[in-house]
Amino acid sequence: MATTAQSIIQRAVETLQDADSVRWSIAELVRYLNDGQREVIVFRPDSMSTNATVTCISGTKQSLPTNGVKLISVIRNSAASSTKKAVRMVNRELLDVQSPGWHDSTSSVNIVHFMYDPRDPKKFYVYPPATTAAQIDIVYTAYPVDITEPAAGSLYTAVTGNISLPDIYANALCDYILYRSFTKDAEYAGNATRAAGHYSVFANALGVEIKGTVGVAPVPSGGGAVAT
Repeated sequence: MATTAQSIIQRAVETLQDADSVRWSIAELVRYLNDGQREVIVFRPDSMSTNATVTCISGTKQSLPTNGVKLISVIRNSAASSTKKAVRMVNRELLDVQSPGWHDSTSSVNIVHFMYDPRDPKKFYVYPPATTAAQIDIVYTAYPVDITEPAAGSLYTAVTGNISLPDIYANALCDYILYRSFTKDAEYAGNATRAAGHYSVFANALGVEIKGTVGVAPVPSGGGAVAT
């Protein structure tokens, strides 16, 4: 079940005790919500992990889909005419040393390796160079979709749409909104402390969630070779 943006804004309004949205406009809180979604993927790129089949362009240099933030993995070849074999990550510097002309080698519909540099997060390279018939299954972090800001003077009931993140991040997003809200009023006694407290809860929630995810993640048993 998708979490509505309205339900998160409602909880924030109730905590702020600003039912008529006098001190903090609903449009302002929605902007904080949108900022919070982007903040989450800074800490947890997997929160917006997206599986997609992409058609390669000719050559070695490839791009993420237009909504992509960063690459997580390349899984396999998926074109109908391909071998469907897995694609493995390699160190680009090693390939540069062993085969300096690899960017100009024979193109193929079957990709064997991929290379990725997190300093250039929206691009990756493949070997051998791809043909335009090559397709690969990838996992990448997508941008969250912004919630539309309601008209000036609106109440929380005017907020529409669902958050892009999974439901488990709803509480963290509410704490982010409260952090930004109390930061705005930090000149009032105690609000700076409240703002810091909500950001701490927000950040801790993301850390606790990753520990829980890792704790129940499936892992291979034994240490032997994988059967093929």
